[in-house]
Amino acid sequence: MSIDTLNTLVTNLSKRRVLVIGDAVLDEYLIGKTTRLSREAPIPVLEFESRELIPGGATNPAANIVSLGSTAVQVGVVGADAQATSLRQILQGRGIEIGGLVTDSTRPTTVKTRIMAQMGLRFPQQVARIDTLSREPVGDSAARRIREIIRDEIPQADAVLLSDYHLGLLTPSLVKAVRQQARQAGILLTADAQGSLYKYQGFALVKCNADEARAFLQRDIRGDDAFANAARALCDNLKLTGGMVITRGADGATLATHDGDVVHCPAPSVTDVYDTVGAGDTAIAVITLAVIAGGTLADAVTLANYASGVVIRHVGNYTPTPDELSQALEAWR
Repeated sequence: MSIDTLNTLVTNLSKRRVLVIGDAVLDEYLIGKTTRLSREAPIPVLEFESRELIPGGATNPAANIVSLGSTAVQVGVVGADAQATSLRQILQGRGIEIGGLVTDSTRPTTVKTRIMAQMGLRFPQQVARIDTLSREPVGDSAARRIREIIRDEIPQADAVLLSDYHLGLLTPSLVKAVRQQARQAGILLTADAQGSLYKYQGFALVKCNADEARAFLQRDIRGDDAFANAARALCDNLKLTGGMVITRGADGATLATHDGDVVHCPAPSVTDVYDTVGAGDTAIAVITLAVIAGGTLADAVTLANYASGVVIRHVGNYTPTPDELSQALEAWR
C-alpha cells in the first residue's frame, strides 16, 4: 500500500449512505478548575467552568461518517427524558439522520458523565466517570419499531454498521435479522463488537480490541504471531466473509482475511496523545467507508489507524475531516 493510494481512498469516502445501528449514548463532560484538595476525602475540589455534550456510543461512528462527507442514518433507543432531547438536538446539529431513534420509556437515555479537572495543562484530565444506563433488553414495543425501521432503511443503504456497547439493543435475534436482511440486499455488514462475538457470525468484517479478543478466546495474546493466530481464529470461528480486525493501540491493528492472509497494520508515530476515547469508533467508521469506496481491507485498516491517530490528539470523541486525514498521511508517512 502507498500513501498515494490512501490519499485517493480519502477522496472517495464521501457520498455514501451508512445505516448505523447500536447503543446510543450521550457523552457529558463537566469541566472544573482545580482549587484545592478536599477536607472530606483525598480528592481535588473543582470549581465548575463548563459543560459539553457530544455524541457517544453508536452515535460517534455516525458522527465520524458525516464528518467524512457521507450520510449516517442512526438507529437506536433513547429514554423519554431530557437527555434524549439533548442527544437528538446534538445529532441533528451534526447532520445525522435521527428518524431511527426510538423512545423506550422503560429505560433511561444512556449518559456517560466525565468529570474533568483543569490543572493548567493543555487539556483537562479526567478524574471520575458516572454512567447512567440500563443493560436490560429494550422493551417489546421499541424493539418492534426498531425492526421496522431497519427493514425499511437497509434497501437504501450502502452498508450497515453495528456498534455494540452491550447495552441491550443488539440482541442475538436482532443481529440475526439484520444479517439476513443485509445479505438479501447484498450490502456490506460490519460490526464493532463487545461482549459475545458469536452474534456476529457471517458478517463481512468485525472489529474488536485486544482485551475483547483475549476475553473471547480465553487466552493471553502478546506479540505479532499471537495476534495473527488470534485474528485467524476469530475470523474462522465467526465465519466472516471479509476479515477480522483486532486493534492494538500504539501497536496498530492485526487483520486476518477470510482466505487466511494476515496483515499487521502499524499505527503512525503520533506525539501528543491526550485521549483515546472514540478512536475505536472512528476506526470502524473509516474501515466501513473505505471498503464501500473500493479499498482493500488492508488499506481500509491502515487508513483507520491514521484516522485514530488524529482522534487521540484531542479530548473526547473527535471526528476527523478528509483534509485532516490527508494531512496526517503526509505528516506521518
